[in-house]
Amino acid sequence: MPRGHENAARSVTNQNTRPTDGADPRCADGATEAPAMSDDSPPAYRWRWVVLAVMVGAAVMDQLDTTVINVAAPTIRADLGGSEAVLQWLSTGYTLPFAVLLIVGGRLGDLYGRRRMFLVGVVGFTAASLACAAAPAPAVLIAARVVQGGFGAVLIPQGFGIVRSVFPREEMPLAFGAFAPALGLSSVFGPTLAGALIGADIFGTGWRMIFLINVPIGLAALAGALVFVPRHQHRTTMQLDLLGVALVTTAAVLVIYPLAQGRGLGWPWWCFAMIVGGLLGFAVFIAYERATRRASVIEASLLANRTFTAGMAVAVVFFAAVGGFLFAFGLYVQLGLRFSPLHAGLTALPLSVGILLAATASRWLTLRLGRRLLHGGVLIVTLGLVALAATTAHYGLSMTTWNVTPATLLIGLGMGLVFGPLFGVILGAVADSDVGSASGTLSAAQQLGGALGVAGITTMYFALAGHAHDTTAAATTALVAAGAAIVTFGLVFLLPRQARSNR
Repeated sequence: MPRGHENAARSVTNQNTRPTDGADPRCADGATEAPAMSDDSPPAYRWRWVVLAVMVGAAVMDQLDTTVINVAAPTIRADLGGSEAVLQWLSTGYTLPFAVLLIVGGRLGDLYGRRRMFLVGVVGFTAASLACAAAPAPAVLIAARVVQGGFGAVLIPQGFGIVRSVFPREEMPLAFGAFAPALGLSSVFGPTLAGALIGADIFGTGWRMIFLINVPIGLAALAGALVFVPRHQHRTTMQLDLLGVALVTTAAVLVIYPLAQGRGLGWPWWCFAMIVGGLLGFAVFIAYERATRRASVIEASLLANRTFTAGMAVAVVFFAAVGGFLFAFGLYVQLGLRFSPLHAGLTALPLSVGILLAATASRWLTLRLGRRLLHGGVLIVTLGLVALAATTAHYGLSMTTWNVTPATLLIGLGMGLVFGPLFGVILGAVADSDVGSASGTLSAAQQLGGALGVAGITTMYFALAGHAHDTTAAATTALVAAGAAIVTFGLVFLLPRQARSNR
């Protein structure tokens, strides 16, 4: 979903780090641009629009990888084999490390330079994509997806930081505005593109082409970064909180692993012990973050802010509900309704179009309606999920794309109305000095919620469907997701009434 990228951008634009070595940004041939602004704004770099194109291309590459797998997962499993849990890990294996390492990725850029870490990220992501395409077995593919997610978390924050460093202040809205349509279109057409590539079976590659297309994009981004991205460093005394990263990573894995694997293993006692241990691990992580005096993963002032922590709960619950259900429903239309990958991608198109349209419209409504817009969006999502459950139950295995389009469009419109104001409303309770850190933390919470939803709701779907992939399972999971949306509706009352006006 494009929302995580957009808020990573907001996080970077609210940071105050600037080049401190006294040098202007330089291109690879050593040419120097004269500052066009005062010290309060970065100089206008000659190749800034080329740099923007490189950064947008890298973000699109990452965004496609978060959407195409929903359509490709059943085909991949049919080819490589493996248990039903493989389907979940193909998505969770990417989003979990991306969520955990997203904030750390931004701080690596502060420590070692954004250009350097962007190059590391794009090389690692491209190599991991090639490894995904060449994977001979499910375990290898999932491992490569984990590496992809980790390098994606390094890659994305650097791109936004680099854009901020080369554009003068008055051009920043235009520059950052270029990300939204590019990522939005990637989200809309990603599932359809995946279905088309799999169906085309180019050179006999089948599903592997959805990862191979990252290679030319990654190589182009690498070449563009080497030639055009300025060679300057950021000076910082910040340190990485490795213990905090280890705690939150361990806690997340302890919760998500048994959710994904428990059913296939017959739910042994240690699965429940792991979940309890993971929940305790999150509690230990929060206590540690509040007490530490080092460069914490999450600022202690944010954890002490009850409104912000409520906002994190909203992000986790909402994205777990919609992310988990949509992944499960994508499996149903292919495994239950026997839609081809391209047909499945086209079935998801109305939902993606609804998200794009409503998210665009919500930009004009957020400051006027604030929290009420969030409530309206969540309510529409709930109604859409109930309508989808009713449609699925009514038509059964004879359901067509046209039958389900009204409900999916409704869900998409509701999601778009939530995506637009969500972070702005939550950040309404955050001090100006903490906005950057808070936005990055919320982006990570969003991704973590999606990973939890895919693991939990998909497991529920398989438990209900068995090997028949019947309509009861799809309808029931839709209603469960609707219940989680209702919980989100209640949590929204804990948020500020108005969004920040200085986003």
